Amino acid sequence: MFRSISFLLGFVLLFGLISCGGTREGADSSSATAVPESANAFGGLALYTLRDTMSQDPKAVLQEVADLGYAYIEAAGYSDGKFYGMTPTEFKNYLAEVGLKPMSSHHGDVTRENADEMIAAAKEAGFQYFVIPVPPEGRFKFDPATRTLGMSGTVAEASDIINEIAAKAAAQGMQTLYHNHDFEFVANNEGIIPIDYFIEHSNPEHLNFQMDLYWVTKAGADPVDYFNKYPGRFKAWHVKDIDDQGRFAPVGTGSIDFDRILAAKDQSGMEFYLVEQDMTFDETPLEAIEISHAALEEIGFE
Repeated sequence: MFRSISFLLGFVLLFGLISCGGTREGADSSSATAVPESANAFGGLALYTLRDTMSQDPKAVLQEVADLGYAYIEAAGYSDGKFYGMTPTEFKNYLAEVGLKPMSSHHGDVTRENADEMIAAAKEAGFQYFVIPVPPEGRFKFDPATRTLGMSGTVAEASDIINEIAAKAAAQGMQTLYHNHDFEFVANNEGIIPIDYFIEHSNPEHLNFQMDLYWVTKAGADPVDYFNKYPGRFKAWHVKDIDDQGRFAPVGTGSIDFDRILAAKDQSGMEFYLVEQDMTFDETPLEAIEISHAALEEIGFE
């Protein structure tokens, strides 16, 4: 997964330059204040948020995530048969040791050729959901001239590949989700809205979707409209806010109406959610996820 992290990080860093902000991802993790151990843990965290600190000392960072009150995690660090340098079983056991549940795992470099091995590793690590975070097999693209995200090839080709991978996961007893950015919610030159095509041309017993609330908002689409249009298909959410400059922001500090979105949870089909913040600007990543976790409780996430 580290290869996929590299290309995703590339467009995220460019996005940050557009927004005239700075990132403090490598900052000292000791600045976040842990919640009391007696507090009830709830909610999930996408570890992509902490990718820099995870690369330095994954076990210490996972302990801090648990101390902050998160109950489960989504991985984004699979490479050479290991999750963050640990075998799938070692990773599963360490998560249990610190009180975190493995929920989902992003695999941006998955192909039809390597899917069986990756899915088996995710299953061994205890994950329930295998997540395809971008159009696979090199179809994700970033245009540095326009600083826009997109995909190459046809929507139908990408959809067929995603469905083949999802069928492989189903054969191993795992559920597959596709994670969106903004371009999937915008009509292409042929008038096709990719996310609509993906949903309408997939088997819900094999493939469902992880809605990133920031990127949907960035695209000018309405999450609730999509829950109503395709009820039950959005099994997971990435929860992060958008500030007045259009940048990533901790939950509750921006303009997204999470109360309204959360009220449509049942229509969505949401079974779990994860705080994610691709970049931080005014806080360290650990400070940002602490702010977000507190806001989740105020909003009413459970």
